[in-house]
Amino acid sequence: MPVDPLWTSTQASQLAAQRQVGALIRLGRTHRSWTLAHLGDRIGCSPATVSRLERRTRVVDLALLQRAALEVGMPRHVLVTSLAPPSAPPTVATRVTGTLRDVEEDPMRRRTLLTATAAAGPAALLTGLDDALAATPAPTGIGSLDARVAAARTLYDTGAHRRLLTDLPGLLADAHNAARSRTSLDQARLSSVYSLATAALIKLGAYDRARLTADRARTWAEVSSSPLAAAAAARELAIVLRHQDQHNAAQRLMTSATADLESTGLRTEPAAAAYAQMLCTLAYTAARGGQRADALAMTEEARRAARGLPDECPAGRLFPITPAAVDLYAVGVHWALGDAGAALEAGKNLRPELFPTAERKARLGTDMARAWWQWQRPEQTARVLLDAYRASPGEVRDRPAIRAIVDELTERHPRTTGVRELRAAVAHAG
Repeated sequence: MPVDPLWTSTQASQLAAQRQVGALIRLGRTHRSWTLAHLGDRIGCSPATVSRLERRTRVVDLALLQRAALEVGMPRHVLVTSLAPPSAPPTVATRVTGTLRDVEEDPMRRRTLLTATAAAGPAALLTGLDDALAATPAPTGIGSLDARVAAARTLYDTGAHRRLLTDLPGLLADAHNAARSRTSLDQARLSSVYSLATAALIKLGAYDRARLTADRARTWAEVSSSPLAAAAAARELAIVLRHQDQHNAAQRLMTSATADLESTGLRTEPAAAAYAQMLCTLAYTAARGGQRADALAMTEEARRAARGLPDECPAGRLFPITPAAVDLYAVGVHWALGDAGAALEAGKNLRPELFPTAERKARLGTDMARAWWQWQRPEQTARVLLDAYRASPGEVRDRPAIRAIVDELTERHPRTTGVRELRAAVAHAG
């Protein structure tokens, strides 16, 4: 279908370059001679909401914006351009590229820079990521992008959140540069990098930033037309919404995204794994929203979906779910429903060796710790938290909810076996 000349006009190009997506929607609406009320009827909102959508420069509701853009005929590439962060100016490009290349070529300087940056703590590292989200840095040109994405996932899997935050700005820059090819694979890869950034930010409790990166992951996933990228991005956004106490919105999003994935036919093992993972997240989301029957039903459905999956997930899979991982989700579901006994029962046969990554091994410890703490068993809580810390310090040190349990243990049970050692370990690592 030929593109309407409106979207190749100077006015549309300028608005896209200025990131004025609301003004672009207004341009498309008036071009069709539609009133605010007419467009509102087509996308299911009031005229006042459409007016605010057109006037705002900051994206508040990405899903509504995407529906409006579709209705007025805005091409996807115009929408993506209007949503993308502005590129860095040339002066910044020269400085950033040179610094990163120098560091890459000199291993000693690279280690020194990373050590100094990590010592500054997550707050300083988040500032660096904020800068990258506001204006995409210049491409670094360092190594293979696929290899670097894989390395970033390994950092996440080992709980090296601070090192991952250090690497994310350059990784986003290079993924954006690759996505200029407009190939689906490169666009899906960029979406996956934003999803990974979201997952890391969630670990640190930086939910406002995570909402931004999750929205961008969904945009690029839609552009790429990749069902797996779309599922991953929707899942991360639902987790953010859940942490922001928007349980109903998270539940609706997960229900819709899971149905969309199922409609593809699930003809491959990666798709089947993605479906099982989505059911797990849907179950936990329902549990956090107090929907007991739905949560338990989805947990059983996830178990059925995972029966045909291997016990050891192939390396590099976007959704590394296994039958044991589904059982670990069941621990969290029962804990979220307030049933510590059922949570401990669900996890009694789980062992760290069933999980391939340090992140999952530690997650076994932290999930069981939450159940033991809910059941008012401080010694068992401290013991499994120490196990989690030994598997991956970042899973205990960096997650606000788990740090809160450590603080409460220290305050209320300072003489309990393991508490002093746990507190010392976490304080030293911080």
